Amino acid sequence: MVQLLGPAEIRGLAAELNVRPTKKLGQNFVHDPNTVRRIVELSGVGPRDAVLEVGPGLGSLTLGLLAAGARVSAVEIDPVLAARLPVTVRERASETAQQLTVLERDAMKVGAGELPVPPTTLVANLPYNVAVPVVLHLLAALPSLTRALVMVQTEVADRMAAGPGSRIYGVPSVKLAWYGKARKVAAVPRAVFWPVPNVDSALVAFERATAPASDVDRDAVFAVIDAAFAQRRKTLRSALASWAGSAEQAGAVLRAAGVDPGTRGEQLTINEFVRVAESARLRPSV
Repeated sequence: MVQLLGPAEIRGLAAELNVRPTKKLGQNFVHDPNTVRRIVELSGVGPRDAVLEVGPGLGSLTLGLLAAGARVSAVEIDPVLAARLPVTVRERASETAQQLTVLERDAMKVGAGELPVPPTTLVANLPYNVAVPVVLHLLAALPSLTRALVMVQTEVADRMAAGPGSRIYGVPSVKLAWYGKARKVAAVPRAVFWPVPNVDSALVAFERATAPASDVDRDAVFAVIDAAFAQRRKTLRSALASWAGSAEQAGAVLRAAGVDPGTRGEQLTINEFVRVAESARLRPSV
């Protein structure tokens, strides 16, 4: 039987390893077993799933995922925590030890060839400062990922799940929409973490979908998105001026794409951004 970690065990492990949680690495460890069980339940993972966990820390969520029967590839950048995690699993869930692989790596550098099996699901308590870049990198690098459940800062969760027309709709919202559908599913109270963070957290679920059909590649579309939101208060004609070569060129590209040059980036869907990139492709000067 898997023994999950509680507050005493978390503090005991931290003391043993002389670990002092740092803001730089976004280390806030979940110490509430019920929260771990809830995350695992919402993730829907089971014995047939190969799970990628980023930032396992002291192993709270790792143990919960192993208890569900999943095979877990845990990516941990901290060498002390990476070395201790297999020991914790052997101590508290010995029958699942063979289901765990630990990689001492920066998640932003993980590629498919480094993992023992292609992961189907991402489940992670992500450092707040790198949550969106990590998710976008993994979706791009690991096409086997079909779904995700990630815990992030509430404001980040809102941006990830926002739709066109919302004042918080922006780069994370649109780029995630290229890969599929994100939605905010639950709040997570501050009290379940050690140390207690000074921000609220939430869970975001993601389901991969087929990328928009297009004659241009993802990088070309993402370049339009970045330019559109670099000066989000400006109209697209102005915001895309540098990207297109001039405001006049931007206006022509937008009109050819069927987009009003006087609108702003926050009004456009991912498919409309694709049309803008396709329109630019037909104009050699852009």
